Amino acid sequence: MLVSHCSKARLSKTALTGAAIFVSSALSINTAHAAGYQIAFDSASGLGRAYAGEAAIGDTAAAMGRNPAIMTLFERAEFSGALVYFDADIDVVGASDTQSSSDTVPSNVVPASYYVQPLSEKLAVGLGIYSNYGLATELKDGFASPDIAGETSLLSVNINPAIAYQITPMVSLGAGVSLIYATGEVKRENLLSWEGDDVAFGWNIGSLVTLDENNRFGLAYRAGVDVNLEGDFTDHTPGLVAVPGGGTVSSSSTVPLPATAEFSGFHQLNDNIAIHYSALWTQWSDYTEFKATGSGCSVTGGTCFLKPESYDDSWRWAIGTTYQLNEAVKLRAGFALDEKAGETTLSVPDQDAYWYSAGINYVHDANWSFDAGLAYMDRSDETFTETSLFAGSNEYETKGYLIIAGVQANYRF
Repeated sequence: MLVSHCSKARLSKTALTGAAIFVSSALSINTAHAAGYQIAFDSASGLGRAYAGEAAIGDTAAAMGRNPAIMTLFERAEFSGALVYFDADIDVVGASDTQSSSDTVPSNVVPASYYVQPLSEKLAVGLGIYSNYGLATELKDGFASPDIAGETSLLSVNINPAIAYQITPMVSLGAGVSLIYATGEVKRENLLSWEGDDVAFGWNIGSLVTLDENNRFGLAYRAGVDVNLEGDFTDHTPGLVAVPGGGTVSSSSTVPLPATAEFSGFHQLNDNIAIHYSALWTQWSDYTEFKATGSGCSVTGGTCFLKPESYDDSWRWAIGTTYQLNEAVKLRAGFALDEKAGETTLSVPDQDAYWYSAGINYVHDANWSFDAGLAYMDRSDETFTETSLFAGSNEYETKGYLIIAGVQANYRF
């Protein structure tokens, strides 16, 4: 066990206090999906256009997850089910092999489903089940800085019923409530482990302005939610991290799921070509620290771990186009810039992301249609320095890309 290589004499009271800080790495939320720990994969129809225009287009039921007001566009009930798969190649490169790790983000599948039910010409309701936030990172066993590297995962599921009403032929409004289940888990090589979960509630609103049948704008806002992850923190050392004598204690950690606001536009230029665009703002400045507390973590005064974070509000910019090839087939393309939200670290390898997307929609008959999307996400190279209690201060570089593929089936009742 690595900690056993350091005697208690070498770990002074100051180092013990620092232990609460190094555990910060254990639960530092990060993802290679989008800025911070945001998930950007909520439909395959949107994937094909780099999610440009999502709050205004409304071509499948999946749109209600971005802007509930869009539901007033539907004349028939519709269900959309999507599966989006991403294969990540994100590497961390240090000064030696023991300070480097490849494929730090495991490949995964993100599912989502949506249903829209018109009740009249002006009123509609819907239900979405999807995820807005999540992560999965995994550095190799034997990494020379085990206090700031390991396995981390966060999963959130959002059950989001909504309602929309067309106030005038030009203006529609929508609102929804969310039941959010979140769970997190961490493992750090024979040092510590943690798991916790919570159920929280949130809300979202949206508006749609339809100038005419070819031009509309959407504006949507989703309120921020704090999830209080309660569970077990385990000190696998002889009490050198946080718990006297080691062992498992109860702990809790509040993690913000930041507020977002999105503005989108859609313009049908002629019978064949449409353009669409989006600006998505995320209030990452709410994420100022990552901290868990528990009375059993008495070595560090009740703080099981603490890590100050440096995050700023960020933007995602997207533009795309749709081309009507024939009556049955639409082709899509898009580009997006996803701005990084926080300082890059081993546990939070945040990077600017550049999306290059293409997709297709196939209308099989009056009821069934299908979507497929493919995107290449190029992540910027980031160089940074971090300090480990075991390996000292080292310089690292993180770099890589994602390949994202999605399929979606849509059925109109």
